[in-house]
Amino acid sequence: MKTRRARADGSARQVRSRVHRVALGATSLALAVYLLACFVVDFVVVDRLDHTIDSRLATRLSQVVPTLPPGGPTGTIGSYSPQSSGDFDDAPIVLWWVPLKATQAVRLDTNAPGLPAQVLHVGHPTNATVGSREFRLTGMALRDGRLIAGTTAQQVRTALSTLLAAEAILGPLALVILYSAAWVIGRSATAPVERARRRQLEFTADASHELRTPLSVIEAEVGLALNVKRPAADYRRALEQIAGESKRLRHIVEDLLWLARLDSLPEAPPTEAVDVGSLVEVCAERFGAIAAGRGITISTREKGALPPIVFAPAEWLDRLISVLLDNACRYSDDGGKVSVTVSTGAERVLLAVDDSGPGISDEDRERIFQRFHRASAVPGGAGLGLSIADAVVRATGGHCEVTSAPLGGARIRVSWPRHRPDVARSR
Repeated sequence: MKTRRARADGSARQVRSRVHRVALGATSLALAVYLLACFVVDFVVVDRLDHTIDSRLATRLSQVVPTLPPGGPTGTIGSYSPQSSGDFDDAPIVLWWVPLKATQAVRLDTNAPGLPAQVLHVGHPTNATVGSREFRLTGMALRDGRLIAGTTAQQVRTALSTLLAAEAILGPLALVILYSAAWVIGRSATAPVERARRRQLEFTADASHELRTPLSVIEAEVGLALNVKRPAADYRRALEQIAGESKRLRHIVEDLLWLARLDSLPEAPPTEAVDVGSLVEVCAERFGAIAAGRGITISTREKGALPPIVFAPAEWLDRLISVLLDNACRYSDDGGKVSVTVSTGAERVLLAVDDSGPGISDEDRERIFQRFHRASAVPGGAGLGLSIADAVVRATGGHCEVTSAPLGGARIRVSWPRHRPDVARSR
């Protein structure tokens, strides 16, 4: 049990590690996309703001040029007042005049800072540090000099800083949410697969354990028979022991193969209208000799005026009834009773198998359909029969429950929708 629990814990850790890696990979990919998107957005925003400023500068130049006197501006500094478009974030536009061959610009606005020498011949829009601030500048060459217009680029930097701050706050938050969502989705998606894988591992381990016991007995008996001289009666007893364990092996292998075929079938075999009452009679007759050997009485009866017809594979229903009868006979005491009742209502067909055995405790009723689980120490079973029964019930659209029987033992009750030929024909 500890080994199985440790194996399950290790498997759970592996699943969590895989989910973590997948979630981390998805988050990393999202981070790369997010950074690229931020770069593109920032570039587009800055470009649009610069384009807006350039349009304002070009408009200002086109307004001032017609007002300039021949030979360039002759007015005093401050005669050209700064202009603004009126928007709250638009800085005023200031002007400079650079005469031909001059090494210094003339400020045409009182609040215009001194223009550095390296931008006296500016033409296309460009950014430059003027004074202690960053300006966006553009110039126009005239006959007597160059007219330069500029405005501070602070609004662009402010907008970019605000955008970067929003990206720095929202980005990590979005990534945390994405990682959490990927983790939850990954765990939800892998949970059924992991449960199936765990069940497969447990099934393999249990099957190995069940097969190992008879094989060990056979090996021990053969070893003694070959290495120790014994009377003929002892050899016969050894062969009988080997035959019994071989039969047990064959039953286990047959049950395993049957379950494997049922699990791997892409679709159910052909279904047909099966009379459950008639099938019960056939199975009860088949088990009659086995039950009589232990003095067990098998009784059958039908209740209801309607025929107990179920639409399902006949082979599967035969296997189900055989398993339930075998289980009831095995756990009934010598001289006990097994009762099989088939009841038919308007909508469902009910099959109830009762025995006079020790019954099934409440804590075992939820687990008796698990493969290799046994609710009793009675020898002869491997814990696969009721697993087969449960698989057949689920595959045929039935419902199964375990309760206490009036005979004192367990009652296993299965019900299916009743097949109605008149409804089937109308459809």
